Amino acid sequence: MKNKIKANNTEIAYRDRGEGKAIIFLHAFPLSQIMWDDQIDQLSISHRVITFDWRGFGDSRLGDGIASLDLFADDLAALMDGLSIQKATICGLSMGGYAALAFFRRHGHRIEKLILADTRATTDTEEGRRGRFETAEAVRLHGVEVIVETMLPRLVGETSLKNRHDVCDKVRSMIKSADPETVAQALIAMAGRSDSSELLAEINIPTLIIVGSEDKLTPPVEAEFIRQGIPNSQMFIINGAGHLPNMESPADFNLAIENFLQ
Repeated sequence: MKNKIKANNTEIAYRDRGEGKAIIFLHAFPLSQIMWDDQIDQLSISHRVITFDWRGFGDSRLGDGIASLDLFADDLAALMDGLSIQKATICGLSMGGYAALAFFRRHGHRIEKLILADTRATTDTEEGRRGRFETAEAVRLHGVEVIVETMLPRLVGETSLKNRHDVCDKVRSMIKSADPETVAQALIAMAGRSDSSELLAEINIPTLIIVGSEDKLTPPVEAEFIRQGIPNSQMFIINGAGHLPNMESPADFNLAIENFLQ
């Protein structure tokens, strides 16, 4: 069951399950918190697990103002305040990873441990930024349907495209249900995000980097760049998974997290 909490002039939909030390999962673009179903089911056996929808995604309201990664980070801080969580392990995947880095920049004292999955520390190339702006315009004009079939093979690895039709259907459904204006704002927010390359050396908390071996959007070389930048960090590659290893290979993903949190 999803609950709602007020945060920064909007309402954030969330799930809160289990007991113990808290771990909060930050979802990818343009999906919702249901991408974490396998994590909340398994990891809540031994931890307090919170998943939530970024503003405008899933069941959360877009609210006032323009979406940005800094605003996402502040929404997370407000959610933690509302749930009386002072510190937590933060796990961000893809756009969730960008937001996790923004959260470290703005509220780093509230992170106990950090998990960065299938993400990158660098900014977009000029070509990448231009592509995001063009896609944002297309979505505003024609709706999210224009990105569904182009995004699916980028989000899901080749092995899962062939063998995990359940995952493909779930990802497709999440994209189709996304709000066009939210998608457009998130694209523009990601295009304008800060470069976090120099921030990596400042991350002095236990950090795990996870990446799918078949990830085309943020391939293992990007994860290795983060690993080299964060002192004493660990890296785990999930073979046969693409950009969403938590959905494509949930047992391996969950085991990596459980081992890290011990």
